[in-house]
Amino acid sequence: MAKVLVVEDDRNMRLLTSARLSDMFSVVTAADGAEALDLIHGGGIDLVVADIMMPRMDGYELLKTVRDEGYIIPFLLLTARESLDDKQMGFSLGADDYMTKPFSSEELIWRVTALLRRANIAQSKKIEVGPVTVDSDRYAVYTDSLFIELPKKEFDLLYKLLSYPDKIFSKEQLLDSIWGVNAESGEDTIKTHISRLRNRLQDIDAFSIVTIKGLGYKAEIKQP
Repeated sequence: MAKVLVVEDDRNMRLLTSARLSDMFSVVTAADGAEALDLIHGGGIDLVVADIMMPRMDGYELLKTVRDEGYIIPFLLLTARESLDDKQMGFSLGADDYMTKPFSSEELIWRVTALLRRANIAQSKKIEVGPVTVDSDRYAVYTDSLFIELPKKEFDLLYKLLSYPDKIFSKEQLLDSIWGVNAESGEDTIKTHISRLRNRLQDIDAFSIVTIKGLGYKAEIKQP
């Protein structure tokens, strides 16, 4: 079970946030950034949910210190303020996500789960879907009986979609993510690469790339 560190100086909010997460994760708590840093140094923390406004060491300072020390633990920042400047500050320091209070228990769990999944994918450089492995070191999709090596752009496109199953990406989002915001390629490039991917992966049954008319594409995991 993943271990989540909740950092919040308000005792009631700390207990409430911990209770929201404890059904699905192992939860430890800290009342400020300095206490949280000691727990992170102790090891075993998989994700941090931290308030920004705290005594001794606030959320920004905690995040900056952790990133400066080389930790890649996912960080979800919590704040009562909706300022874009605050969000820009958090993301520039290395935050992975941001939530504004008040928030729902369901959304908190969704976001923590998504961050943990992305962290596991980034560390392993592989996505496993049933018997299928999608391996970013080899730009390949394989099973015990099948090995398909993909061109890099096609692989990156597939990896992006499978990293967020059932999330719909527009052609523009995929183009910006894979080819870059200044790319000269147009949205037809995405359509062409999706078509090629489908042809190459026609013998793979564990997942499919689905077109959502008028919206874009998503990866759909097929139930065994």
